[in-house]
Amino acid sequence: MSEPRTPLIAGNWKMNFDHLQAIAFVQKLAWTLKDAHHDYDDVEVAVFPPFTDIRSVQTLIQADKLELKFGGQDVSTHVSGAYTGEVSAHFLKQLDCSYAIVGHSERRYRHVESDETIAAKAKAARDAGLVPLICVGETAKDLERHEPSAVPVNQLRGALIDFKPGDDFVVAYEPIWAIGAGEAATTEQAQSVITALRRTIAQVIDEETAQKTRILYGGSVKPDNIVGFMKCPDVDGVLVGGASLDVDTFASIVRYKKHATY
Repeated sequence: MSEPRTPLIAGNWKMNFDHLQAIAFVQKLAWTLKDAHHDYDDVEVAVFPPFTDIRSVQTLIQADKLELKFGGQDVSTHVSGAYTGEVSAHFLKQLDCSYAIVGHSERRYRHVESDETIAAKAKAARDAGLVPLICVGETAKDLERHEPSAVPVNQLRGALIDFKPGDDFVVAYEPIWAIGAGEAATTEQAQSVITALRRTIAQVIDEETAQKTRILYGGSVKPDNIVGFMKCPDVDGVLVGGASLDVDTFASIVRYKKHATY
């Protein structure tokens, strides 16, 4: 029997907060969770600041010995070289990042990143010692044309082309039609697609990897719907966007077990 997967609550700040605001946010979040006696071994918490904030967040977390994890919102396919504006996974690792988001819907659709590019980014993150947080998800048009899990499953297959048994990664299912729309997927929809994603990991890599890999839901996550998602047997956490920018709201999502009835 596989070991239980530790839930992960991840906050993607996107292009919000300068480095001073980031310091204030992390301090307040840490204090809020400490006052609530949060157990980070029970529910892991990670934040994804803009690149300009990461050094400040790292310094604060190390100095105050905080248990928060952090990562980059994107990563280059390249290790180093003449790639103006890009950030190497090795640079993020040197800043003690634990994670790097790859394939976020805003990168796929606004920056037209292909499955091949996302696979290369996931590999670059893994090779640098980061845990890639691989995002997959479908648009409203995709839903009209295909069955609900078809697009996310194909995206995940493409992203894992260079992965093998023993590799550590996280998957986030983010239905694009739900992001920022104020209307999340139903728990049944989330569970159905995430079950298909776990099955895909088993097919592409192996069953052991599928059972240990954490798969998150992302898309209009709020304190009033987090418990429903976390009751789904295959949902191992959430990737939070807008709601991660308010300390009290995000802390409430992190502490979902406190207001859950099972």
